[in-house]
Amino acid sequence: FSPINNTHSLLLEPHNPLLSLCSLPQHFLCFHLQVFQIYHNMESSQAIKFPQSQPHHQPLKYQKRFHVAQICLRILAIATALAATWVILTSKQHLVIFGIPFDARYSYSSAFKFFAFANVAASAFSLLSLLYLLIVPANYFLLFLHDLFTMSLLLAGCAAATAVGYIGRYGNEHIGWMAICEQFGKFCNKVTASVILSYLSFLCLLVLTIISASRSRQFHA
Repeated sequence: FSPINNTHSLLLEPHNPLLSLCSLPQHFLCFHLQVFQIYHNMESSQAIKFPQSQPHHQPLKYQKRFHVAQICLRILAIATALAATWVILTSKQHLVIFGIPFDARYSYSSAFKFFAFANVAASAFSLLSLLYLLIVPANYFLLFLHDLFTMSLLLAGCAAATAVGYIGRYGNEHIGWMAICEQFGKFCNKVTASVILSYLSFLCLLVLTIISASRSRQFHA
């Protein structure tokens, strides 16, 4: 009876706990290899069935056209807002009726003063956005917020001037407000021209807001 042979026979027994303990790391290694192989096969099959969509890079020519369109629209918005401001600031008329002098100026109406302020602010903000677009790589989400605020401010000024201008041209018989444009035709025509120019600037800003929102959505998708 040899202790070495006895130990050897003990290790070779099929259900020996010592043998299972010694081969335990090998079992774990085999198990991990099998799991890794299964995961790799599944990933490969999914890659074949559902190929990853490649990022869509817009052509450089399209990006240049879009950039030029942004610049042109902002320049047009600035020009029309400044023109509307100049026309409303210079709108005045002096009239003598039955020996009594009358003056019509934009500063006599708080709505027209707010309208002038809105156009000045819109032209200044549009100029800032134009410089930002030319100098800094465009962040279209910030441009969207900027254009939305500027457009809303200008729309408020246009709405106020339109309401007062409508009363001045057509009056309101129910509350006794008389139309004055028959006497102050020059003043009313200049105010109308200024409001039309301001609405053109508003349309430019509206298009810019839609474009900026669309581009911001594409970049965040």
